Amino acid sequence: MGKYLLLWEVDRTRIPVNPKERGTAFLPFIEMVKQDIKKGLIKDWGQFVGEHDGYAVMEGSELEVGNSVQQYTPFVDFKVHPITSVSQVEKVLKALTK
Repeated sequence: MGKYLLLWEVDRTRIPVNPKERGTAFLPFIEMVKQDIKKGLIKDWGQFVGEHDGYAVMEGSELEVGNSVQQYTPFVDFKVHPITSVSQVEKVLKALTK
């Protein structure tokens, strides 16, 4: 199972101008995030204050992460970065010294 940092950004062309419409349109996305947290796929999630983008930390297979991000398409764009742990980085560094 891998760990991934996802940087996400809402497609600004899809954001309603009316605040009430915006709240109604995007509340279902928060419910989807909460479901992924409940399933244990999302370990951490946040939106950058005053912006329309944020981050998530997910754990799972490439297939699980890929399936999860597809549910937000075409409203949210993602950049996905695999994460290595301290012990994994240490193994890489030790391999350099051999």
